Amino acid sequence: MPRSIARSKTRKSVAKRFKLTGTGKVKRNQGGKRHLLSSKNGKRKRKLSQSVLVHPTVVARIKECLPFA
Repeated sequence: MPRSIARSKTRKSVAKRFKLTGTGKVKRNQGGKRHLLSSKNGKRKRKLSQSVLVHPTVVARIKECLPFA
């Protein structure tokens, strides 16, 4: 019998944390907005709510976990 070619599954934890942009870059949300917010000023908290791009050294590993994205 012919063997079926194994498909790689999507890592759901990665799919929830990262999004791909139209040009193929990877976006992520920033941490640091759960607790100890009284010691952080408003500008810092606003900046933490914005999403940022993932560092280029990690992009390949994240895209491996998202085969259908």
